[in-house]
Amino acid sequence: MAQAKIQAKLSDAGGNKFTRTMSMADRSGQLLESLDQLEIRVEALRETASAMEQERDGILEMIQSIQNSQEMRNICAGEREELSLTANRLMGRAISVEISVGTIRNPQQEEALRKATCMIDEMVKKLLDNMESGRKQLLALHAACVSEAPPVPVDQKFQAIVIGCALEDQKKIKRRLDTLLRNVENAEKNIKIMDHQKLDDPKANGSH
Repeated sequence: MAQAKIQAKLSDAGGNKFTRTMSMADRSGQLLESLDQLEIRVEALRETASAMEQERDGILEMIQSIQNSQEMRNICAGEREELSLTANRLMGRAISVEISVGTIRNPQQEEALRKATCMIDEMVKKLLDNMESGRKQLLALHAACVSEAPPVPVDQKFQAIVIGCALEDQKKIKRRLDTLLRNVENAEKNIKIMDHQKLDDPKANGSH
């Protein structure tokens, strides 16, 4: 009888050999693998949202460029009004698309971003007061954000501040400066075109 019980226990032990629960290490490994896959998806999500944000900003910039273009000034008032209404409608619809990709920063990066933003804001004020002086400062700030050797002086103070910012903030700062630089160049072109037209206008020269 006792021998039969011993044999039964051995049989049970043998049967359970292949039905053991998963070990802690195996469970941990599976969970880690799942988190690694999710991390890839999270980064892809952030990259997609960032690309959408840039696409929206690019559309807004192109709408503004059309609104301020010389071609818009050269058409008759009725057509210009209709096109302006369409542009404003598109502007409103594009602005209504809200995309936000937050950036995790430590206190030092927060402070660096605040300083960089203040310097850019001050430069924009200077642009509005004095285009030529502001443009020189804009070029110096922009030169601080490019990897290749710039043909203009670099604002060393601004460069040190930007280096202290989070990587995503560095990219956003450069994109903002890129946009400002394009806007300034377009404004200068428009000023030259308008001034040239004024000089070519016979009435402006006192001729009849």
